[in-house]
Amino acid sequence: MLHLTLRQLQIFAAVARCGSFSKASKELHLTQPAVSMQVKQLEESLGLPLLEHLGKRISLTDAGHELQHTSVQVMQKLVSLEHNLDALQGLQRGSLTVGVVSTASSFAIRLISQFRSMHPDIRITLNVVNRETLLQHIAENTVDLALMGQPPAHLELEHRVFMENPLVVIAPTQHPLAKAQKIPLTVIANEPFVGREPGSGTRMATEAFFQAHGLSWQVAMEMNKNEAIKLAVEAGLGLGVVSRHTVTLELAAKRICTLDVEGFPILRAWHLVNRKTRTLSLAARAFAEFVVNESPRLGRML
Repeated sequence: MLHLTLRQLQIFAAVARCGSFSKASKELHLTQPAVSMQVKQLEESLGLPLLEHLGKRISLTDAGHELQHTSVQVMQKLVSLEHNLDALQGLQRGSLTVGVVSTASSFAIRLISQFRSMHPDIRITLNVVNRETLLQHIAENTVDLALMGQPPAHLELEHRVFMENPLVVIAPTQHPLAKAQKIPLTVIANEPFVGREPGSGTRMATEAFFQAHGLSWQVAMEMNKNEAIKLAVEAGLGLGVVSRHTVTLELAAKRICTLDVEGFPILRAWHLVNRKTRTLSLAARAFAEFVVNESPRLGRML
C-alpha cells in the first residue's frame, strides 16, 4: 500500500516540470530544502529513486516518468471533481486558473479585476509566465484558460480571437528618429534592438516580419520581461518591439515614444485558448464569455 500525499504529488510534479528544485521552490512559494525533503520522503515511500542529478539539472528516472504521468492524471481528476462540485453551486462559488503570457499581463489583470467585481466569490489563480512555460502548462492541462498570441499547432485546442495585438517600435523620446515620419524599414534594420528571448511570440513575429522584407533584425540585448525592455529602451540601450497595449502608461508619461516605421504596426491578435479535452467549469465558461464580450471595449481604452 503506497502512502503518498496530494501535496507530495504536487511538489514532485512541479520539480519534474521545472527541471530543478530552485525553480520549483519559487513556483510553489516554498524553500528549496522543503521541496527537497518532500521529494526525498516520496522516494523513501516508493523505495525507488525518482530523479537523477546532472550538475545543476535533474532528469527523471523511469520511476520518475511513471509518477509524473500519474501525478498529471490525478491533478486533472481533482480539477474535474472541483468543477463538477462548482457546477452544483452555480456561479456563487468556484475556482478558475488562468495562464497569461507576460506581454498580456496588464490588460489581463484589468479583465480579471472587472470579472471579480461581478463574481467576488470565485477564486482566481493567475499565472503570468513566458510563452514557453505557458505552452507547457497548456500541454499538461493545468490551466483552465490561457490568454496568448498565436496558439501552437501541435496541441488540440479551442481558441478564439478576442482582441487585436498591434506590435509597435518604441524608442527613447530623445532618439534622432523620434519625430521622423514614414521611416524606411532599411533604416530601422541598422538600429540596435532590445529583444525578447528566442521562442517568445513577439520575437518570432518580429523576426518573421524582417525576414519577409529580406532584412535581418539586429538584437543587441535579450531580455525575458517586457518591463525590462521598456526600461532598457528608455535608458537608450536600443529600440524595442512590443505590444501597443503594454506601453500605454509610458507613452502618456512621455518616457518613451513610438516610431513611425513603414510596415508597422505588425498586426497580430490575442487568443483565448483551452484544451479541447478539458471540461470547463461554470466559472471558466463565464470568464471566457466575459473576455470575448468585454475585450473590444478595453482595447479602445488602451
